[in-house]
Amino acid sequence: MTIKKTALLLAIVSLSFPVTASAHRLDEYLQATTIGLSDHSIALHLRLTPGVDVADGVIRQIDQNGDGNLSVAEQQTYVAHIAQTLTLSINGQPQPLSAKTATFPSLSAIKNGAGTIDIQFTAKTDFKKGDYTLTYDNKGAGPDTVWLVNSLIPQSPDICITQQKRSENQSHYELRFKVNSSCE
Repeated sequence: MTIKKTALLLAIVSLSFPVTASAHRLDEYLQATTIGLSDHSIALHLRLTPGVDVADGVIRQIDQNGDGNLSVAEQQTYVAHIAQTLTLSINGQPQPLSAKTATFPSLSAIKNGAGTIDIQFTAKTDFKKGDYTLTYDNKGAGPDTVWLVNSLIPQSPDICITQQKRSENQSHYELRFKVNSSCE
C-alpha cells in the first residue's frame, strides 16, 4: 500500500469515529435568570452554572464546613446569600423575594462544569390596570460572573410586554409592561 493510500485510509477511519466536544463552561460563573409575570406574582428562575475553573470557589462558598457534602442547611444559606445579591422593584418600589424551590447538583457535577444550581424565587404582587417598569439587578458572585436575563411571555393575556433593556453585561435589567391593555 502506498503512503497516499495509507493516509487516505487513516483519514476515512478517523472520520468514522464520532468526536465529542465538551460544552462545559470553563472560567465563568453563569447566572441565567428568566422572569415570569402573572396577575398576582413575579417568578424569578435562576440557573447558576459554575465553570470548572471557578467551581472550587463556588463549592467553598456553599460547603461552609468543608466536609465535601452540601447539607440542607448549607444549601439554604447559599440560597439566602443569592437572594441578598438580587433586587427587584416595580415602579421603584422594592419587591421582597421568597425562595420557592432550590435544587443542587452533585459536587462532582459542579466540579466538571455540568452542575447547575436551580433556584426559584417569587414576589407577590397585585397588578392593576396601568403601565409598569420592573427593575432587576443581580450583583452576585465576582469578576468571573456572567449574567443573562430575559422575560418569559406572560401567561395572562392582560399583561403585555412593551420593552426590555439590559446593561451591557446583563446584571441590570428593565422590563416595561402594561396590564389590562391591548397588546397591539
